[in-house]
Amino acid sequence: MASTTLICETEPWKDLRAHVDDLKRTHLRELLKDDKRSESMTVEFDKILLDYSRQRATLDTLEKLNNLAEAAHLKEKIDRMFNGERINTTENRSVLHVALRAPRDSVINSDGKNVVPDVWNVLDKIRDFSNRVRTGAWLGATGKALKDVVAIGIGGSFLGPLFVHTALLTDPEAAGFAKGRRLHFLANVDPIDVARNIEGLNPETALVVVVSKTFTTAETMLNARTLRQWISASLGPQAVAKHMVAVSTNLKLVENFGIDPTNAFAFWDWVGGRYSVCSAVGVLPLSLQYGFDVVERFLSGASSIDQHFRSAPFEKNLPVLLGLLSVWNVSFLGYPARAILPYSQALEKFAPHIQQVSMESNGKGVSIDGVPLPYEAGEIDFGEPGTNGQHSFYQLIHQGRVIPCDFIGVVKSQQPVYLKGEVVSNHDELMSNFFAQPDALAYGKTAEQLRNENVPDHLITHKTFSGNRPSLSILLPSLNAYNIGQLLAIYEHRIAVEGFVWGINSFDQWGVELGKSLATQVRKQLHASRKKGEAIRGFNFSTTKLLEKYLQASSEDPHTEEITVLPKT
Repeated sequence: MASTTLICETEPWKDLRAHVDDLKRTHLRELLKDDKRSESMTVEFDKILLDYSRQRATLDTLEKLNNLAEAAHLKEKIDRMFNGERINTTENRSVLHVALRAPRDSVINSDGKNVVPDVWNVLDKIRDFSNRVRTGAWLGATGKALKDVVAIGIGGSFLGPLFVHTALLTDPEAAGFAKGRRLHFLANVDPIDVARNIEGLNPETALVVVVSKTFTTAETMLNARTLRQWISASLGPQAVAKHMVAVSTNLKLVENFGIDPTNAFAFWDWVGGRYSVCSAVGVLPLSLQYGFDVVERFLSGASSIDQHFRSAPFEKNLPVLLGLLSVWNVSFLGYPARAILPYSQALEKFAPHIQQVSMESNGKGVSIDGVPLPYEAGEIDFGEPGTNGQHSFYQLIHQGRVIPCDFIGVVKSQQPVYLKGEVVSNHDELMSNFFAQPDALAYGKTAEQLRNENVPDHLITHKTFSGNRPSLSILLPSLNAYNIGQLLAIYEHRIAVEGFVWGINSFDQWGVELGKSLATQVRKQLHASRKKGEAIRGFNFSTTKLLEKYLQASSEDPHTEEITVLPKT
């Protein structure tokens, strides 16, 4: 499939570029008058409803986008991913996060080997271990049950599991299984994050899960060494084996660290960090908190979308439609950002997770063949749950910059509340905003309407809303483990579709490496200056002055002595 031909050189791309002028002359107010168009832009799968009729697109636009998908060989690229081909060419790896949630009897090959049995060997090991911890068959060094889990990881080893955990917190079924247990996530190397995570924790009842594929991730391993010292200081070094386990492939370093390698849970090179929540990275801590059965339903939900993504025709395919519309918004209409607006507080960590999945995947400036892109790819993702976001940044998206919006709603609340005498339930109040905001963005409000409402002339321009601001709505039937898995997979595959069409590699992340390598140089300088009094060398004027100020102002901190200092909790 390798080709130096950029997608922008194809006829469908040029056709879409010419088509933009047609759309610029048409307001969403006019497009929404066409009921046939709106009906055609509503798709349902497994009780999930997608309505994209408020996109600045016509049925002709969708046909042209399908032509673009064909020119980009989208179907072939999807099949190549599912077939385990090494589509991550810069790292020479397969991309098989779909295998992490595949049914036990599935066949998904990588290098000629079916990887599904290996996946289920790890899942069965997690089921057994989490059951033993939860039932008290596995006890801490002093014979006490382990009720608190601290998962140490960063990036994809943190954001995905945190999103799922937060989404399950108030699900009645999951909350019932989690009663009496607490799950914490330690990601930031900032010692404040350590202090907050261990505050109120008793080492005797705590289990630490260290998540690092290579067991060399700088931030994760420093935090792991910190909590190892926290456990050792209280219970003795021998307690580490009972209170720390690992998610890693480097068994030698796991053992050297003091963790029994039999308590290491594997994952594979074909699992990208930001796609790893369905591996032991997420499944282990989530199973310890909620039980394996709940997490298995989450995996089943993601798998249902995997099969839909691979088999459904493009005009009914949720991730494909969403991906093509994003390409249209970014590369043709020129909108650089996307707001993810879930109308459920349970999804408060969804946008931060998708920020990484999207921006680390598609934040690229060259094609998969290394050719600089002459068009925009990737988008800026941000978001906040409704209605909180309405009182934060909606001013900008209504009257400032045009930012396409994803509205995500849920039919049944996890925690319904209704007060006698109120006009509607609390959830109906929330959903009233979910239904109203897309129309407000689409229609806006004209000066003529304002004059008819007797708005003073000097306020007309301030209260005018231009409208014509695109959005789409996703309505989920509920927010249980299964639906949460579905939502995750929809966005994962949507992001892959965008990358496949743009012709970039959505599965490497070289952009995070440069800052890390420069931080290594600074780390060496700080050590040399603190311990040996060496002058700062090899940095520009600005960095040198900042380092000098920092070293001088922190010279009396405890780390200048050869002693261990842990947070005061």
